[in-house]
Amino acid sequence: MDHQEFLKLADVTLNRLADWLEPFDPDEVDFSTTDGVVAIDFPDGKKFILNRQIGNDQMWFAAGVRAHHYNWNAEASEWQDDKDGHELFARVAEVVSQKIGREVTIQS
Repeated sequence: MDHQEFLKLADVTLNRLADWLEPFDPDEVDFSTTDGVVAIDFPDGKKFILNRQIGNDQMWFAAGVRAHHYNWNAEASEWQDDKDGHELFARVAEVVSQKIGREVTIQS
């Protein structure tokens, strides 16, 4: 993947996450965006961060004390963890579900 393709895929990913977060009640989950970053904010002050890592052509997701690094898998058309292969949006939905105490999903 070349650099321009990475930037396009990263921006699509960040926009998809922001679109998913938009309908939440801000008293349950809020979010903010800046160039290359989506911050997911919770009422208790905790924050999860998804950001693009340009130098590595990866997406990084930090949730609590855990951080994950994702590489693009073109065959699967998804971001996969560089350690165990789990998919990015499945992990985001999992940790947000745990944090707010109800199951949420991100549709493909």
